[in-house]
Amino acid sequence: MTTYIALLRGINVSGQKMIKMVELKAMFESLGFETVQTYIQSGNVVFQSNDLTEDEMAERIHLAILDQFGFEVDIQVFSVPIWNQVIANNPFIAHDNLDEAKLYVSLLATLPLPENVEKLASFAFQEETYQLIDRAVYLYVPKGYGNAKLSNNFLENKLKVSATTRNWKTMLTLRDML
Repeated sequence: MTTYIALLRGINVSGQKMIKMVELKAMFESLGFETVQTYIQSGNVVFQSNDLTEDEMAERIHLAILDQFGFEVDIQVFSVPIWNQVIANNPFIAHDNLDEAKLYVSLLATLPLPENVEKLASFAFQEETYQLIDRAVYLYVPKGYGNAKLSNNFLENKLKVSATTRNWKTMLTLRDML
């Protein structure tokens, strides 16, 4: 069995797309996934599976949520090596003076096109900074993510790629759950 992390975009936010974690866990188990664990209410699932690619698992989860809960949810599935690489690539961790509570990672469903990366690079926001590495946009937002201009929706709009954002603590907690 191989361990994976599934991230669901936009569930249980502001009363929208509500899924109870016990129901989500049961749905994952009904799909044949094993050792299913959820973390907080925002769609983080650690599980084990065999014989499927990450894209195949994401599609099965997507269709099961549509069937069981009646709405569309973007799903991203990560293997342990990829997750660990995302953690290791964070360029802001080397800075001693940064508050880790202000670090976020927006994970992209696919690599953005170069012209969209250039479009994003044309924007600059006072105090907010980012670095795009592979399919991860590392964010440092000193005034908090709730006030950030570099929001998930902004990144999706400029990069033309589906994204889901997690705070640094969640990223590390999910790693520890592996």
